[in-house]
Amino acid sequence: MGILILILGLISTAFAESDMSAIVPEEKHVDVALILSAEKKELTLREAIQLALQRNPELAAFEKEIHALGGITLQAGLVPNPVLQFDQEDVSSRADGPGARFSSIRISQLIELGGKRSARTHAASLGQERAEQDYAIRRLDLIAQVANMFTNVLAGQARLQLALAGQELAQKVVDAATKRVQAGKAPPIEETRAKVVLATANIELNQSQRDLAAVRKQLVLLWGDQTPKFERVLGDLESFVVIPEFNVLDDRIRANPLALSSLRNLEQRKALLTLEKARRIPDVTFNAGVRRYGGAHDTTALVGLSIPLPLFNRNQGNLLAAHQRVDQAMDQWTATDLQLRTLLVQAYEALLAADNEITMLRDEILPGAKQAFTMANRGYELGRFSFLELLDAQRALFQNQTLYLNALSNYQRLVNEIERLIAAPIENAVN
Repeated sequence: MGILILILGLISTAFAESDMSAIVPEEKHVDVALILSAEKKELTLREAIQLALQRNPELAAFEKEIHALGGITLQAGLVPNPVLQFDQEDVSSRADGPGARFSSIRISQLIELGGKRSARTHAASLGQERAEQDYAIRRLDLIAQVANMFTNVLAGQARLQLALAGQELAQKVVDAATKRVQAGKAPPIEETRAKVVLATANIELNQSQRDLAAVRKQLVLLWGDQTPKFERVLGDLESFVVIPEFNVLDDRIRANPLALSSLRNLEQRKALLTLEKARRIPDVTFNAGVRRYGGAHDTTALVGLSIPLPLFNRNQGNLLAAHQRVDQAMDQWTATDLQLRTLLVQAYEALLAADNEITMLRDEILPGAKQAFTMANRGYELGRFSFLELLDAQRALFQNQTLYLNALSNYQRLVNEIERLIAAPIENAVN
């Protein structure tokens, strides 16, 4: 439980609401009705994650499993019930002698030896802790899923604005071509080409609207809604993090709930092995009671003790299976650690590449493309550049703006993935 609380505490550290790499704080009460109300026109990442954490049915199912395993842990620690036994012997006998007819009442109590009850309770409690880690895994995955979908919505909004700007730009080109054609400075084919470009821009605008509507619905489905009630999401795709050295992130990989769950599984298998070793020791059944003789009306005390003789069954099979499952859990723990480190390497290298791509697009390529289009547009109006040169400059500008937007979205998703793997914001790894 202490490790779980630590991990959830790390998860609870949040970035600013505009930061797409945010990790939601520990669940605290939020007014869900207010967030989902018609008056709530804007949605932040923090609010989206809170809605998912409070209303996601799969997460609720994991939580109920933890409570169920708490009952199993309680049951594992209970002492066996005593057994009450009544015997009436020689019922059909008509003899009235002292030993002819008698009745007995006995109470038997099984006494577990070898620490079976404590071993059983320990194994059950580790099972409950493993379920808690499984809940933390699903919780962390849900946070990352919401953050990624929120990024898609934010990128969809930006892509829609880009499509609107592209449409406006294409309309200006059509207007410029029309003026030149009407002035007799250009052939009519240039106006036709400009209108084709405008029609393409309209198609791209419609596609952007459909894509945005789709990702908005996918976002609200994460908390069980069918129709988005918000108008737009708030965030900044151009929020960046300080990327630490890889070994700093690698040191934190074992804080991932998946790694902790695998470790709990190994500990539980070892506890079950201890339990199977304890079961080799026979338990003792103690009984005591009284016997009353019918004819003589005499009463005597009874005391008994029974213990199985471990001649054939010494729990060999279960012990062998428990040994093998400990080895299996060790292999699974190693495989999980390797899997997490592999995913971290992939995400880290991709993040460095995305950061470099964004820098090149922002500082070199986009300014050059904007300048080239401005010069081509002005030159076309003055008759110094051909229409094809203007179209090439326009196409290059739009393509590079789209590349920049895609690079920003990819960057934020990679940050989300790394934070999911280390179970904490990247800023915590730097500090």
